[in-house]
Amino acid sequence: MSISTALSNALSGLGTTSRAAQIVSSNLANAATDGYGVRRLSTSAATLGGQGAGVRINGVDRLVDPLLIGARRGADASLGQGTTQADFARRIETAIGTPDDPASLTAHINAFEASLVTAANRPESQTRLTAVFDAATRLAGKLNTLSETVQAARMEADQGIARDVDFLNSSLAQIHMLNTQIHKAQGASGNQAALYDQQQALIDGISPLIPVRELRDATGRVSLYSADGMALLDDRPAVFGFDPATVMAPDLTQANTGLSGLRLNDHPVVLDGAFPALQGGRLAAQFALRDDLAITAQARLDAVARDLTTRLDDPALDLTLTPGDPGLFTDAGNLAIPANELGLAGRLRINARVDPGQGGALWRLRDGLGATVEGPPGQAGLLNGTLEALRAVIPTQSGGFSTAGRNLETLATDLLSMAGQARQSAEVDESFAASQHSRLRSAELATGVDTDHEMQELLRIEQAYAANARLVQTVEDMLDQLMRI
Repeated sequence: MSISTALSNALSGLGTTSRAAQIVSSNLANAATDGYGVRRLSTSAATLGGQGAGVRINGVDRLVDPLLIGARRGADASLGQGTTQADFARRIETAIGTPDDPASLTAHINAFEASLVTAANRPESQTRLTAVFDAATRLAGKLNTLSETVQAARMEADQGIARDVDFLNSSLAQIHMLNTQIHKAQGASGNQAALYDQQQALIDGISPLIPVRELRDATGRVSLYSADGMALLDDRPAVFGFDPATVMAPDLTQANTGLSGLRLNDHPVVLDGAFPALQGGRLAAQFALRDDLAITAQARLDAVARDLTTRLDDPALDLTLTPGDPGLFTDAGNLAIPANELGLAGRLRINARVDPGQGGALWRLRDGLGATVEGPPGQAGLLNGTLEALRAVIPTQSGGFSTAGRNLETLATDLLSMAGQARQSAEVDESFAASQHSRLRSAELATGVDTDHEMQELLRIEQAYAANARLVQTVEDMLDQLMRI
């Protein structure tokens, strides 16, 4: 081996170890960076004229486990779906309230019944009649509030869909732009690795919304597909469309074109039915919340409101009422009818005839809502009849409840029980998704930057650098000796 060859080998070694040290420092600096792929310098022996010519840098490898990342992204989507549905279920159960909660629906029913008992004992008492009116008003207000809670959840889901659609469009456009940069950066391995990191972070941001499958071609460009095969990014990024609602009401649905559906490249995306698209992530879960779960919750509340009004609209209960007149609880002042049940819980109002604030009189709670003059102050027949009507066991007619007979309190208890069952089921799904996500996330982090290993690698690089530097020094000493001959 000639002296010049030895010097060339040593210099290539110095250059390689310097580059390796740079990569190790980058790994250590990004030890806590999400989406960062560990870099490793790829080298091979260089030859010239059949003889060794030092070391050649082939490139920088980015070490990731695509199968593990894909599984973790699937868990991201499952967790996004599970959390969305569990949060809604918890919200509804909490809003209804448990019987020991003085603000619960059951507590308001019990308070209304207790006020009727007290008033029937002293029907001449203005104070006790006021208590009946106040309890009835609070009961109607509780159902109004529950309905508002459901519609607020639907509105928030609709707004969440709009935000997610904007995020999807922006992220897909950025990933497509990075594809172009990756193609242009071929051969500059370090630059490509950084671009891959950026792409992975963007795809990770999409995965909680939609389960995605990633395919990367030989040029490094990535294509994205949903789990059911819809192209999200191929030659160009897909464009999602959605029109957020400005208001929300129980009668607004996709079916009556009151609410927007999802579009992909101007084509409708079917998110329900036998073969729903884009399932498994937060985006589909928010549609399910807005168009299914919340509608079911509203229907159950409306069934309770209908049961309440039906009990007190009975003509045999208050003989002062004429056909078509509403009882104590009204549909925004009108008689509640089954054909207009949708949204009844939100429109429930106390009959103006007993409301002093609307020109009514409290004594009509005792003498009859249709009475024109005050009767004997000691009669308690209507008050007792109202209490008996609330406690009567009658079949439930709607809301997905069985047709078994119930009194009003039992119906409210069943409503809470169904909400609790929905919450428990949703939390089981959420807990499983969270456990799976945590396990896969931990496994993915274990494949990331190992600082102990990097420090050991740095020591090895330091030793190799010192050895190559020593060889350069030796060659220099040899040349000095030759120059002195």
